[in-house]
Amino acid sequence: MRIRLDVAYDGSGFHGWAAQPGLRTVEGDLSAALATVLRVPEVTLTCAGRTDAGVHARGQVVHLDLDELPEGPERLARRVNGVIGSDVRVHRAVQAPEAFDARFSALWRRYAYRVADRPELADPLRRGYALTWGRPLDEALMNAAAAALVGEHDFAAFCKRREGATTIRTLLDLVWAREPDGLLVAHVRADAFCHSMVRSLVGCLLAIGEGRRDVAWAGEVLAAAQRDSAVAVAPAHGLTLEEVDYPPDAELGARVEITRMRRG
Repeated sequence: MRIRLDVAYDGSGFHGWAAQPGLRTVEGDLSAALATVLRVPEVTLTCAGRTDAGVHARGQVVHLDLDELPEGPERLARRVNGVIGSDVRVHRAVQAPEAFDARFSALWRRYAYRVADRPELADPLRRGYALTWGRPLDEALMNAAAAALVGEHDFAAFCKRREGATTIRTLLDLVWAREPDGLLVAHVRADAFCHSMVRSLVGCLLAIGEGRRDVAWAGEVLAAAQRDSAVAVAPAHGLTLEEVDYPPDAELGARVEITRMRRG
C-alpha cells in the first residue's frame, strides 16, 4: 500500500531534505522515525521537492510503500510525531492511490520568499523565516521585471546545473505582495524547480527592487541562458515550500508519464 504524508518542518537545523552520511537531514530524520514506529530496518521516501539546507516547508508531500499497515495511517502520523524532533511534523497520513507519486504526479509547487525591508519589520521572533534587507524595495519594479520570467523557458541562468538534467521549466506565477504588516513576500509557483532556482530569481529581483539594476535586467539574464555571477542567490532561511497540488486520482498515472518526459 502507498502512504501519503503531508509534512512541515523548520529547515534551520537541517542540511536540506536529502539524506547525507553524517549530516542531519529531514529525509534522514523522517526515515528513521518511520522505521522505528513500523519496526522495519529502513524506509524509502519520495518527496515532492528536495529543499536545500535551511529552507523550510509547510506543505511538503512524501510517499512511501508498505506491505501492510494494520493500525491505519492516522495512527501512524501520531506515532511518528511522538518520536521525531519537534522541528518536523507530519500533519496528515493517508492511503494514496497506487498511481500517486509525490514527485512525478505533482502539477505544481508553490514557494514563498519573505523579506523584511523596513526597520520596523525586522522582528527578532521571525528572523529565521524572513530575510532582513537593509534597503527599501520597490515591489512594483520587481513585479514588472518578474513578468518577463513567467512562462516556459530555459532557466539555466537561474539554476545550478546537474548532469543530464533539463533546466526547462514552466513558471506559472511570480508575484511580490505586501502582507498587512508590510512584510514583502514573493509568491512563486511552477510545475517544477531546478536547483537554487527560486532563490536565484529572488536574488535577481532584489537587485532590481533596490534600484541597482533596471527592470529589463531580469529578462536579459534569462535570455543569456547561463549563470551570471552578478545574480546573487538569496539566503535560504527566507524560503518556504508552501503547497503542492495534484490532479484528480483518475489522472495521476497520466500526469506521471507527462512529467517523466524530458523537455528540450
